Amino acid sequence: MEKKPRRRTPERIIEASLALFNELGEPNVTMAAIADELNISPGNLYYHYRDKEQIVNALFAEFRREMEELTDNTFSEPISVEDIWLFLHLLFEKIWNYRFLYRDLVDLLSRYRVLAAQFKQVLGLDAKLIAELCQGLVESGEMRASLGEIQTLAVNMTVIATYWLSFAFVRNPRGKMDSEELSSGVYQVMSLLTPFLSDDARRHVEAVSLQYLEE
Repeated sequence: MEKKPRRRTPERIIEASLALFNELGEPNVTMAAIADELNISPGNLYYHYRDKEQIVNALFAEFRREMEELTDNTFSEPISVEDIWLFLHLLFEKIWNYRFLYRDLVDLLSRYRVLAAQFKQVLGLDAKLIAELCQGLVESGEMRASLGEIQTLAVNMTVIATYWLSFAFVRNPRGKMDSEELSSGVYQVMSLLTPFLSDDARRHVEAVSLQYLEE
């Protein structure tokens, strides 16, 4: 059996940092804790990343790359509500994989200038694709909405997706968040779209939503 190549130290640092940040929250993780997790000396850690900001920036760069790949995906025409479901599921999976960014968003943006400058661009990509998908639904006859309504809806859907994990954490601060929050978030975001759908599309969404309510 062929051995997998040993991961380089910078890769291990990024992987361990992401796990710790997601579990404990970035503000609660020190450079010493990261070094302990990897069983390396602090000097070795500082050789690769001089401070936590460099680690956060590296993680955000990877997150942004994945988000750009997601929003660059094209959907076959005609657009259907299934395309919205798919996009929201993929979006929430990215949010979950980098949930420390969303749970501690305001604090992170206040301390790290790179994030403050670039995170809004990620949100803009999300809102833009949602608006394009909604316009596609209008053109396919599955949705009735004006251009202004679509723009407002895209912003509102982006807001709920962005702050859903923070909301879930506030509701249960001592509980352990799990991936079930993804389904709840997708359902809440999708519910904003339902009033604008045609009768057939709305019935389809309501039938699928029952699966979320039963989970």
